[in-house]
Amino acid sequence: MPELPDVVAYIRALEPRIVGQTLVSVRLGSPFLLRTVAPALSHADGRRVTGLRRLGKRIVFALEGNLFLVLHLMVAGRLHWRGRGVSLRAKTSLAAFDFEQGTLLLTEASSRKRASLHLVAGEGALAAFSRGGVEPLEAGEAAFTEALRRENHTLKRALTDPRLFSGIGNAYSDEILHRARLSPVKLTSRLTPEETARLHAAAVAVLTSWTERFVADAARAFPEKVTAFREGMAVHGRYGKPCPDCGSPVQRIVYAENESNYCATCQTGGKLLADRALSQLLRGDWPKTLEELEERKKG
Repeated sequence: MPELPDVVAYIRALEPRIVGQTLVSVRLGSPFLLRTVAPALSHADGRRVTGLRRLGKRIVFALEGNLFLVLHLMVAGRLHWRGRGVSLRAKTSLAAFDFEQGTLLLTEASSRKRASLHLVAGEGALAAFSRGGVEPLEAGEAAFTEALRRENHTLKRALTDPRLFSGIGNAYSDEILHRARLSPVKLTSRLTPEETARLHAAAVAVLTSWTERFVADAARAFPEKVTAFREGMAVHGRYGKPCPDCGSPVQRIVYAENESNYCATCQTGGKLLADRALSQLLRGDWPKTLEELEERKKG
């Protein structure tokens, strides 16, 4: 799922292309994308784009007349800049936003169509999409700590909860926790002030670094290869590969459709966190340390 750095990069790439331009029309390839009926989508046709903004993981297109198109890419939604009038025949094509100088194509490479588009009138209606989380790159340490301690959750869950933090998902939470040297399952209530400060600093460093990198790339070409698995990430999507800091194999916890990736040496004092699926399979034989895991592999 595109997260804060990716969404910002999309916006920076789109600003010189569409801000100040007229949205000629919006063509839908899938009727399930549009989640609102009033105002009608046709009300957006012929209106000038006055600005773009990020709202959590959503992209907001501000239009003349105090209208807003609110786009959520979800897991597999991606944007592409194409020549005007590009076809919507492909199964992955959900919508085309036609401008005078080109077309913004929305695709979703998944059988489960989750991306959504809303057209709303007024700032009040737009505010309803806010989940209330603080902006991690704007919040100082005090505001960050207050959000973190609002509920007692694991750090992984807290960082990815949009009611607490805006724009952080599965990928960058893994990277932030690795940078902070903290376990993904540690409870927020058990953090020391020093650990909280470390987590805040890690969140700012990780999100700033990746955002700057993607924005620089977007200045050269429209971001066409947005993915949750990036070259240069420390642990996310790197299960079994060496941690770049200590060389230990990256571990993971799989749950539902997501997973946490972590380094046992750097983040959990060498302790392996029980993976639900493997724990059920191995029951009492689940190895507790990296050393035990290596011994099992040898056997």
